[in-house]
Amino acid sequence: MSRFELPIRTDLKGQIPYGAPTDSVPVRLNVNENPYPPSDSVIAAIAQAAGEAARAINRYPDRDCLNLRAALASYLELESGLSIDPDRIWAANGSNEIMAQIFSAFGGPDTCALTFDPTYSMYPEYARDSFTHMVPISRREDFTIDIEQGISVIRERQPNLVIITSPNNPTGTSIPVTEIAELAAAATAVGAVIVVDEAYAEFRSDRASTALTLLNEFPNLIVSRTMSKAFGYAGGRVGYCASSTTEIVQALKLVRLPYHLSAISQAAAIAALDFAAESLDRVDQIIRERNKITMQLTAMGLEVAPSEANFLLFGKFDDRHAIWEGLLAQGILIRETGPQGWLRVSVGTQAESEMFIECLRTLV
Repeated sequence: MSRFELPIRTDLKGQIPYGAPTDSVPVRLNVNENPYPPSDSVIAAIAQAAGEAARAINRYPDRDCLNLRAALASYLELESGLSIDPDRIWAANGSNEIMAQIFSAFGGPDTCALTFDPTYSMYPEYARDSFTHMVPISRREDFTIDIEQGISVIRERQPNLVIITSPNNPTGTSIPVTEIAELAAAATAVGAVIVVDEAYAEFRSDRASTALTLLNEFPNLIVSRTMSKAFGYAGGRVGYCASSTTEIVQALKLVRLPYHLSAISQAAAIAALDFAAESLDRVDQIIRERNKITMQLTAMGLEVAPSEANFLLFGKFDDRHAIWEGLLAQGILIRETGPQGWLRVSVGTQAESEMFIECLRTLV
């Protein structure tokens, strides 16, 4: 067969698909998964809901996900104490699809999006795929945001999108809601949509510290969340967002794929949401383990970024790759990501965390 060169987009040539190593090792602490599988009760409820949905699998699913959005609204009221109309909530295949829809709806050629680096590595890919120009603003050395600088760049660049990640990935650090409000005001003044990515929000220390509290204050705010982390639902692929207005949801509907969430996906997610209190108890357990690991790393003389997520960024190492390889050789996979000299570890079960700490001590 003669060689055929695919007419792939020029900007995609030579690119590598997003993904983390998936080595088959005893302890995988590299992709911020919840280490606890669902309980037998949750599994049974999901199986029953999926079976019932399968009875009508010959029909297209509810393309507006009305029941799921209502269930998500109830969950947010339980978790954050805030009542949000389901019409202002949107759901999709993970928060990744939510973000892709946001970039498709509000980005595009001749527009730009601002982020605060280091942050989630997928944002440049959303921008690339929507032909949006990405403008990264460097965080301070301690990973906080220079709000005055952020406001200045917003005024200068006139972006369509301002993306804030809190708690941030890969640092785990949070941004005070008061500072988010300052950036939101600047974004409002230039006609930009401000997006707060709260994928790890359930792991925050202060329950009142969420950008959801600002939804009624600004007309251009989207708060993105996911079921992957707190619910241990990464394989279920359900993310969602709450927005200031129904007009924002209508804009996202313009760029959705037809019937983007299957009937089984919707039914299973609703079943899992019925066990929200159980999932939040697991979150408390992960927070306690996170705090213990922080103290252990600090006792080794390592620097640890203050985390409000289910992972920790720690360092600094002259040769972080050597540390990463040393752990992998002992059956522990963590993530070599973030600024040079730093490594990221997800919070595992108590047994996994103890193995990680024990092995790390042999290398430090």
